[in-house]
Amino acid sequence: MMKPIEIAQLSKTYRGKRGRKVEALRGLSLSVSEGEVFGFLGPNGAGKSTTIKTLVGQIKPSSGRALLFGDSVAAPKARRKVGYLPENPSFYDFLTAREYLDLAGRAFGMDAALIESESDRVLNALNLADASQRPIRGFSKGMVQRLGLAQTMLHNPDLYILDEPMSGLDPVGRALVKDLILELKSQGRTVFFSTHVIADVEAICDRVAIIAQGELRAENAVSDIIAEGIEGYHVRLSQTPPSEFNDFLEKGLPEKTGDLYVPRQQFNAFMRQVDQSGCTINLLEPKRKSLEDFFLRIIA
Repeated sequence: MMKPIEIAQLSKTYRGKRGRKVEALRGLSLSVSEGEVFGFLGPNGAGKSTTIKTLVGQIKPSSGRALLFGDSVAAPKARRKVGYLPENPSFYDFLTAREYLDLAGRAFGMDAALIESESDRVLNALNLADASQRPIRGFSKGMVQRLGLAQTMLHNPDLYILDEPMSGLDPVGRALVKDLILELKSQGRTVFFSTHVIADVEAICDRVAIIAQGELRAENAVSDIIAEGIEGYHVRLSQTPPSEFNDFLEKGLPEKTGDLYVPRQQFNAFMRQVDQSGCTINLLEPKRKSLEDFFLRIIA
């Protein structure tokens, strides 16, 4: 089965001021499998939007190739299964939200009955049903962003390519979009989205690629990054720790709290010690480095 996204040695060079060459992408290679949520992470100016605009045919690469479901992104049919949300979506703001979705649906080749039913579905999903008859010019930035997502979902694509989909959303809107992305995953859809907000990736992504200065710096499963980042464990015993646990007492806490810190490399030996002592563990929590720590180390 063809993968939704395959990128091989993709490069893009622009002409900057005074004819100076600007390398926005440098030999980028990655692939995205069916049914996964893939985070594309990097600082501002890293090349995220250039990559996405290349995938949807808005930019021609200088070299390399990009495929959608096995077809070159240069072929119009490659984008029929794609829903795309740009970083800063813009609309005919004199239209209402429902009128805009009708226009988008006709562009997708949908019939009138399907446009109406699917418009109801996406407007409800994005909490825009009550505002559907209002001109878009009166929408807040967050509402505009949610309307962009509604348009992206309208034709039920298999692949969603989203450029900073949480931009401009308040905490409620961010939570809504995260839930929608996880719902799409549960339906077997593929979601590829760029962001510089690391917490979004950590919360919902299966895999993440980190890009900086146009180059791929890392590509990992989020679960692997989290597991590898474990430094030790916070442990709480049900009773005052015996003296043999003094080396693990949390610094700055009263000794009778039963709170201990066990470095990762000493954990197995510690557990044997607990078993021999007859103590009971009431709480065991890993202390780990975050995805943010991993990101900062990669791009440093």
